[in-house]
Amino acid sequence: MDTIKVENLTKTFNGLTAVDHIAFSVPEGELFGLLGPNGAGKTTTINMLATLLKPSSGYAEVAGFDVARSRDSVRKSIGIVFQEPALDGKLTGKENLDFHAMMYNIEREERRRRIDEVLRLVDLKEKASVLVEKYSGGMKRRLEIARGLIHRPKVLFLDEPTLGLDAQTRRLIWDYVKKLNRESRVTIILTTHYMEEADYLCDRIAIMDHGKFVALDTPAKLKDLLGGDVVSMELEGNSDSLMDEIKTLDWIKKYSLHDDVLNMTMEKGERRIPELVTLAQSHAITVTCVHLRKPSLEDVFLHFTGRTIREDEAGQGARNRTMMAGHGRR
Repeated sequence: MDTIKVENLTKTFNGLTAVDHIAFSVPEGELFGLLGPNGAGKTTTINMLATLLKPSSGYAEVAGFDVARSRDSVRKSIGIVFQEPALDGKLTGKENLDFHAMMYNIEREERRRRIDEVLRLVDLKEKASVLVEKYSGGMKRRLEIARGLIHRPKVLFLDEPTLGLDAQTRRLIWDYVKKLNRESRVTIILTTHYMEEADYLCDRIAIMDHGKFVALDTPAKLKDLLGGDVVSMELEGNSDSLMDEIKTLDWIKKYSLHDDVLNMTMEKGERRIPELVTLAQSHAITVTCVHLRKPSLEDVFLHFTGRTIREDEAGQGARNRTMMAGHGRR
């Protein structure tokens, strides 16, 4: 049974198409990942499914309810953990959960049982009476996940749930997400900029770019699409003539050059490295470093969007700094 159904879903803003006729479905209990560069349409898609935005056209159904015609029913069926913290630091963890449960008109005794249930799920039972302002970043994220589950939703939206957390805390959050998905069978829609997070957590992944889905499959099958080992060479020198020859080699299935790093996909890459180094030297190019690895989701992302997620983040950071400087000159 599908918990989410989407057909030709579209959203435009002043003539700009943010989401462009996407279609997909998510079965009950699946952990579904949504990846894409900044501005690809991920947040707009989530906002439409969560009834925060009305679609321009198309159809979307969440937990059996039309997102355009049955907004209240959809909202009762979903939980959301936003990217930005939304907890009251002056309340305890238990008080935050109690206030949220009251908004769903859950009776007092049932609230008590559910609060105990979700606190145990995220291992915060012993911190229930501690003010949230004293929580660590990881504890706050776990409490937000608990809050999103207090009304027992059929669908939980996690928007960048581990953004800004250290690697160890991030891994703990992954384990909690896996646990709640396994034990509660809640359907989870996850957006993230961490490729390893998507690879570890998601049953299937959709990659968005320019408002469209450019790929949708399991992490393993997406990586298999690249068809071999990835060999990366850092180059010094003019690479134009080398690239002309690379294009003629049929054993190189895919290639791309970014910032003097040549990425190539091929079978049995370890056997081809000496030949590639010799080839580069014949074009008066120095190879300063060589890497061999199996395809990753980062490689898949690069293949379908033309850039890595880190390049995209850096570009967004530069745009933000430019905007801040512009405001400062006013």
